[in-house]
Amino acid sequence: MCLSRFYRAFGAMLIVFAMLAGSPAAHAENKAYTVTASDGVVLAVQETGDPAGPPVILIHGLLGSRLNWEKQLQDPRLRHYRLITYDLRGHGLSGKPTDPDAYRDGRRWADDLAAVIETTGAHKPVLVGWSLGGAVISNYLATHGDGDVAGAVYVDGVIELKPDQITAHPEVYRDMTSTALKNHLDGERAFLRLCFHDEPDATTFSRLLANAALASWEMQRAVPSMTVDAAEGLSKAKIPLLLIYGEHDALVMPGPSIARAKAINPRIQSKLYAASGHAPFLEEPERFNRDLAAFVRAVTLPRAQTQGDN
Repeated sequence: MCLSRFYRAFGAMLIVFAMLAGSPAAHAENKAYTVTASDGVVLAVQETGDPAGPPVILIHGLLGSRLNWEKQLQDPRLRHYRLITYDLRGHGLSGKPTDPDAYRDGRRWADDLAAVIETTGAHKPVLVGWSLGGAVISNYLATHGDGDVAGAVYVDGVIELKPDQITAHPEVYRDMTSTALKNHLDGERAFLRLCFHDEPDATTFSRLLANAALASWEMQRAVPSMTVDAAEGLSKAKIPLLLIYGEHDALVMPGPSIARAKAINPRIQSKLYAASGHAPFLEEPERFNRDLAAFVRAVTLPRAQTQGDN
């Protein structure tokens, strides 16, 4: 009788192991390495998800790092894809040049993304850029074209650094670049709070605040004058482009930004999230992850079908 129960238990255990082996998490690989940009800046790169799946490159915004994307990196719907993140220059664990020109020239950020795509061997990735990450995508498209990417998603993305698209917060930006440590840290906190209509839990917020404290002061002073070639990048893009904005964004104006992007490229699609501020991927992660998974599936499925037919 005991032996019979043992075999039943052993059989059940084998079934569980088989189910786990077939799950996306079982095939996930977590890797961390570095990529060297064309001007010598070392970029911290991370990967998770299915290494054989269509690649998705997630590009964070100002004062962030890969940690901004935790709710995407852990979502089972997205772990079917090869999820690649990297810390932008001046952020996180990436190099932090002291020369302001390393941040003002938008082509440097575009070349960083090109180096990540080339070094990782990511074939036709989907680009996802939050806030400043949107400007990185536009500069990449302007400099390198869209031949090596499958599609792009702008998440409350900076289309242009112009007063009619960016909400003015002069006191916050003044404190962020202050040489007085207390004022600087208070400015970082104030900026981070402006990112949310629905602020995350205290643990998440404190981690994001620590993210901000890692960001280069030289970068923060230089990035408001960063060149963004949206007109060139968006106008010549033939790939699918999706803009997602939170209706309550207190940093980037959704209406004017979407209008400007569509004036450049009328084929651009857009979505507004009614319950979000500047960070819908954190404020409405369920909806965001569902929309992102659907977009990736739509732009990569034809390729997968074609490969299957050959």
